[in-house]
Parts: sequence; structure tokens; C-alpha cells
Amino acid sequence: MPRPIRATISLPALSHNLQVVRNHLQVARKGCQETTGKLFGPPFIWAVIKANAYGHGLENGIKGFGLADGLAMIDLNDAVRCREQGWYKKILMLEGFFEQADLPYLQENHITTSIHHIAQIKMLEKMPAGKPIDVFLKLNTGMNRLGFRPADCAARFQDLLALQKQGRVGKIGFMSHFASADGQPGATDEPARLMKQAIDGLPGALSMCNSAATLRYPSLALNERENWVRPGICLYGASPFDTPTETATAFGLRPAMSLKAKLLSVQHLEKGESVGYGATFTTTQNTRVGVVACGYADGYPRHAPTGTPVMVNGVRTRIIGRVSMDMLTVDLDPVPGAREGDWVNLWGQDGPHIDEVASHAGTISYELMCALAKRVPVELEE
Repeated sequence: MPRPIRATISLPALSHNLQVVRNHLQVARKGCQETTGKLFGPPFIWAVIKANAYGHGLENGIKGFGLADGLAMIDLNDAVRCREQGWYKKILMLEGFFEQADLPYLQENHITTSIHHIAQIKMLEKMPAGKPIDVFLKLNTGMNRLGFRPADCAARFQDLLALQKQGRVGKIGFMSHFASADGQPGATDEPARLMKQAIDGLPGALSMCNSAATLRYPSLALNERENWVRPGICLYGASPFDTPTETATAFGLRPAMSLKAKLLSVQHLEKGESVGYGATFTTTQNTRVGVVACGYADGYPRHAPTGTPVMVNGVRTRIIGRVSMDMLTVDLDPVPGAREGDWVNLWGQDGPHIDEVASHAGTISYELMCALAKRVPVELEE
């Protein structure tokens, strides 16, 4: 029998969050029309399902985001799996392709790719013509990871235009990535200006907005071009922001992943006794301590400190002491009725929000989602 620990993935929550993003963009679109008198086309949505759909499972992402306009990822094997699972709409490779042998798979599966360095263009030149690949020319507007400098945009566009005439490249679009859309107001101004300047006069779709930019600056996806936003973390029910007013709940997002485990035992400690490795927590009074069947080997953050919230029988309490590989300990004094076999909600729909747990642990919810271990049984809410 499996250990008494469970993760639940909610397909309705995934679908709900996608609709929240779409509604948010629609409200911004109407507001833009009222302000400027212009009604731009609604932005299209790439649902980002990289990293096994942020730990939620690739197939679950495909199902939950069935109404998205496209899926975006980084692994070509995942893209092929999407096609095998029946996904017929657009797919975007966020990091592009990595070697010449990848190109036939892009061609046969009608997969769109980013182009962010010269070697990729050289590989396209060697590819047999006749099955053109749609591309997004990626520009570096300040992130300083992938992409061409804006000053090189026109030349690289001409390279791709030549390949388009040869039947090797299909549609040509443009993309970039914001480094600080979740930061101080105005952090998107210069990247947006650089992109606008670089592609001025060049035809093609545009994709810049991640979760943070989509939620905070939706007007960036509203102009005369065909626009594609690329939300990730918000689709899974977490916020890209670390502010008290821009929480997931404030945006109407629902957590799609829940994690819970049972109490293995209840210890009765006297004042002055310590708990766990390193004796990092010492009781200041007689205390009931619950031992929970979850540890860092299950994906719970080892560095979560005493005070990180959990829910036991609907009552909020805290973990105490150091998280170990297979277990963690919780303060049961606020839950006098708790007994062995009771479920402890660690994060999710019936527990603390995953953003709150991540904040206590000094990390971000992305990491907690992606760290969910394979040994944790997963239940699907459909």
C-alpha cells in the first residue's frame, strides 16, 4: 500500500484559471476601446506547460487548457506527445530546436519554433524545403538570456524572409521576454519600447507577455498586430507577484495542485524538549506534536522554517522543527482533537495557499509545484 500522502490535480481549476486570464484580457480590451476608440483583436493565449505542466502532468495540462489557442513548452518530446494526445492547435517551442535532427519533427508535427541564434538559421538553410516551419524571431530586450539584439532584428528578419521564399519558413513573428514585469511599475516600458522600435515596419505576430505582464499590463498585448500572451504560473492558480494586493485570490485564480498527508503519530512533549534534526525547535510549554508523512523527498521544501502554515482538521497551525526526508512535524496544540490518521493539508484548496508556503520557505510557488516527487500518488479531479 502507498504511504498516506496524496497530491490532487484539479482539471476544473486549470480550465477556470485559463478563463480568468481570457476574461482579464477582454476587460482590458473593452477599456482600451473606451479610452482610445480603437477595438483591437483579442490576444491569443499560449498556455505554458513546460516542466511537466509545472509539475501538474503534461496530459493534465493538455486537458485542462483545452480551450487555449496554443501550448508552449521547451521539450520536443513533450510537443510530439501533445500531438499524440490529440492536440491539433498550435504548439510553440520556447527555446527553439537544438540540432538538425529536430527539424523533421517540427515539420511533420506542425510545430512553431522560436529562433534566437544564428546557428538555428543555418540549420533551417540545410532543411529540405516544402514543409515550412512557422517561427518567432526572439529578441533580447533586457532579459539577457536568449535572443538577438534589437539592432540585429531587421537583418535576421531578412534571413528568415529569404527562407520563407524558399519554402523552408512559414509565418514569421516576433517575441521577447520581460525580466521584471513583476517588479516596480514601469519596468516593462523600456523592453516594450525596444521591441516596438525593432519591429516597426516589419509584418508579423507579436508575443511578449508572461503571467505578470498579462495580469498587470494587459494593454501591452493590445495593438494592431496579432498578439499572443504566454501565461504560465497564473494558470496553475498562483500569483507571479509578491504584493499583498495582487494575490492569486484577488485575481480570482484557483489552486490546481493540493498536497496532503496523514498524521503518523502524536507525541506529547514536555517543556524544554526539542524536535527533529539539529534540535532547531524547543518547546516552551507542554506540547502535542504531530508527525506527518511528508518530507523533502516528497517535494516539500526542506528549508521551510518553523511557523510555515498547515491545516489540520480545518484548523490553521504550523510546522515546527526541521523538515526531514520523509516526515515533518506540526504543532497540534491548536487542534486538540487531532489524532493519528487525520489528514494534514500542506497546501492547496483545503490548506494554506501554495504562495504562502513558498514565501515562508524563501522560495516561489513555481519551485514547489515542479518539485512534487514521483513517489507521491496523484489523484485527478475532473
